[in-house]
Amino acid sequence: MPQNYEELGISQSLVLDLVLRRLLMEGFSTLESLAKHLRVSIPIVDVAFKHLRQQQLVEVKGMIANDYSFVLSQAGKQLASDRLQISQYAGACPVGLKDYHAATKLQAAKVAIDRRALRMAFSDLVVTDTMLDAVGPALITQSSIFLYGPSGNGKTSIAERMLRVYQDAVYIPWSVEVDGQIINLFDPVVHQRIEIDDPDMDPRWVLCRRPCIVVGGEMVPSMLELRLDDTSGIYAAPLQMKANNGIFIIDDFGRQLMSPRDLLNRWIVPLDRKVDYLTLRYGVKFQIPFELMVVFSTNLDPSDLADEAFLRRIHNKILVEPVAPHVFDQIFQRVMQAREVPTEPDSAEFLRRICLGDGRNELRACYPNDICSLLMSISRYEHRPVEATKANLERAAQLYFAKT
Repeated sequence: MPQNYEELGISQSLVLDLVLRRLLMEGFSTLESLAKHLRVSIPIVDVAFKHLRQQQLVEVKGMIANDYSFVLSQAGKQLASDRLQISQYAGACPVGLKDYHAATKLQAAKVAIDRRALRMAFSDLVVTDTMLDAVGPALITQSSIFLYGPSGNGKTSIAERMLRVYQDAVYIPWSVEVDGQIINLFDPVVHQRIEIDDPDMDPRWVLCRRPCIVVGGEMVPSMLELRLDDTSGIYAAPLQMKANNGIFIIDDFGRQLMSPRDLLNRWIVPLDRKVDYLTLRYGVKFQIPFELMVVFSTNLDPSDLADEAFLRRIHNKILVEPVAPHVFDQIFQRVMQAREVPTEPDSAEFLRRICLGDGRNELRACYPNDICSLLMSISRYEHRPVEATKANLERAAQLYFAKT
């Protein structure tokens, strides 16, 4: 925990603004309370308090044990209101951009894994050794991955489980300061916090599991840029910044509202050099680390989505093919066991024949699970126990497959 402003890495004026806004919100406070809410040490708050007291911006109302109890003076309230018009941020003291760069680089993922460990990570999926042997080296290099092939064969499931190979945790700051502006970074939706009690830790950082962000067709260009909330005056970090030290999965690549070419042009430098560039509203451009593994998942032809220059920067291109008959049967048995659905001895083979009927020539990994869900819905509708009989499987398949 920093004990002075040199160690803190941000200006005293920014801390003064935080103290003023916090006091305006709380009404009255103590040094200990301010230190707790701003997540800094008491010596740092004490310097700010003495400065405000000297400027007659705070008034001491008494003592609580060995701590001052104080409020803003009339002049202090006016100044705090003025500062509140610029920014409403009054939370954890941010870390400096330089410190964020250093921490992100130091926490770059290093994966030691073999086929056995990877199979354990993917234990809830039926994955062939061939697939594991393609994914394993890609995870070790921690470079970007292009998963492609027909839909329904588990590309997204494979991508989402890659996070399991990480056995460590990372520190993520609550917020980052750039040119006096605050960028909110920690996001409880994305970052899974790990509670620890370490009095020596800088509380401006949160210990988290490595993040994994998944976006699909809803992705738009603004998600990759800083977003300023005009009301609060606080910037929200873009998705790739929140995903630093983790994985960023772009699902159904090629079907986003932004064109593949726009996305690829936006990231051709970050993927190559591991740095990205963001811009504040008033034109100040700055560099952030791009220390993450990007996984593109698509059922479209990669050559139709990107040119050779971009594909060259994605070193790992993994084809996720339709499943073989024996793999299909394994998936079927695992799904039925997991959902406790009784089956007949040749149910898997019977379902395979149905799935390959009406001109279909490929078995998809998703078929058993999807058809099992339909079986269960039919049984609930008819108020009877669910069973994977041939008649029931055929009925569910008729609902599932479109007539050709």
